[in-house]
Amino acid sequence: MQHETVIVLDFGGQYNQLIARRVRENNVYCEIYSYKTDLSVIKAKNPKGIIFTGGPNSVYLKDSPTIDPEIFSWGVPVLGICYGSQLMMHLLGGHVCRAPEREYGKTEVFVNTESKLFTDVQPSTICWMSHNDYIEQAAPGFQITAHTANCPVAAVENAEKGLYAVQFHPEVLHTAEGKKMLRNFVYNVCGCSGDWKMDSFVENNVKALRERIGEGKVLCALSGGVDS
Repeated sequence: MQHETVIVLDFGGQYNQLIARRVRENNVYCEIYSYKTDLSVIKAKNPKGIIFTGGPNSVYLKDSPTIDPEIFSWGVPVLGICYGSQLMMHLLGGHVCRAPEREYGKTEVFVNTESKLFTDVQPSTICWMSHNDYIEQAAPGFQITAHTANCPVAAVENAEKGLYAVQFHPEVLHTAEGKKMLRNFVYNVCGCSGDWKMDSFVENNVKALRERIGEGKVLCALSGGVDS
């Protein structure tokens, strides 16, 4: 059975596995790929949605991770997180610059609750910020949907094209309503139905491995952390 899939594109952030875990917690299958992966591979997966992760780079640094803007023309919803949000704006004609004051830690964010991404989220909510750069001006066609005292553009969206970007990290527990935001993305924006469960995934893969290995032996390296 082919399950609905959300793709996480890794731009070097530390929470990539956690983002995927949050998606899977919503009964949606999720795979992680490097930003270097050929777009034909990603497109062949027929994803319901794509998430750009954060990362330690600046969009203006030489050799910073980037991606072909073609991905925004597929009609597939995209959510950019932190660096991923800045990259989206940079590629689509917005303006990213060095923040006058670095935001790090729990921050009060004021959101537009009419956005599909912020459905049932409090108008004032605590989110986890960790950035040196910030979006000074949204790309053409995008609406600002969140701000903080020091960050005038904490979230933007082009709902018609299914493109969303947040400067904060919804995947971490420090973001009070982050799980709700990611659920909103996979269900309200991507239109996922929740056709996947970890239990059935484990069962099917154990069965496949037993058939493949037979009487052989297997060595499995397991960290026991979030990526396991």
